Amino acid sequence: MQNLTQDGQQLVNNLSRKYNLSFDAVMHMLIAVNNGAGSMAQFNCPELGGGGQWMRGGMTMVGDMFNYGLKNTVDNLCNELANGLVNFQVFVPIPQGTPGSNQWWPGDLGQPFSSGAQNNIRYAVFPNRLAVELNGQVTVYNTLDNNISGVSQQQGGDSSLIFSSQYGTIAVNSLPIVSGVGIAPAPQRNFAEPTLNNDAQANNNQTSSHSVQTNNAPQSNTSLPSSTSIDETLQIIEKLAKLKDAGAISENEYNSKKTELLNRI
Repeated sequence: MQNLTQDGQQLVNNLSRKYNLSFDAVMHMLIAVNNGAGSMAQFNCPELGGGGQWMRGGMTMVGDMFNYGLKNTVDNLCNELANGLVNFQVFVPIPQGTPGSNQWWPGDLGQPFSSGAQNNIRYAVFPNRLAVELNGQVTVYNTLDNNISGVSQQQGGDSSLIFSSQYGTIAVNSLPIVSGVGIAPAPQRNFAEPTLNNDAQANNNQTSSHSVQTNNAPQSNTSLPSSTSIDETLQIIEKLAKLKDAGAISENEYNSKKTELLNRI
């Protein structure tokens, strides 16, 4: 973890007292906001309701979805941390290209046109390159002819990343590795994949034996819902709850629509 400067220590101590939070909780949020370049944060802090997301000027999500007081606390805290990162030297400087640095990617890539962080993963998008840092280890990928428009972590808390391009949704571990050894030992696979249990493997083998296709045959493209679609559904439910509280819709209408939306996930 990066060391704090004197200004950084004072910022964390002041916000800890102001929001009645522990030093470790504020430090956790500071790192999350810093990883999100001051504009977003993904966190898992027990003192702030567990897992959640914050976007500057956008939607704040916490584990207790309808706890608006907690949402305001998270939003205000993250905004103050983001302002502190802009106005002060909060962390002791680390050379560019060093794990833990704000500019953790190789220096020869220049400046990214998009970057972000999710949980313990950071990513930065460059022309024809995608840099990913996981647990301090950086891997650079060749994005080929993909025009990357967004990167997101798959559901389930694993280390899988997917990105959106003009060709649709594609797994990062399908890209050629330019530098870095990746995470998994298999060539061209940098993220761990879930292991099927014996029953699931047997069913998978049985399905494969009855579904032989040529390489040119069309294949189904069924996938699990992305984190983006789940977040959008939760935002809609939250808006419906506000309409219900305002008397615009009835309790039965709210419950019916909520059930319908959750069934889509």
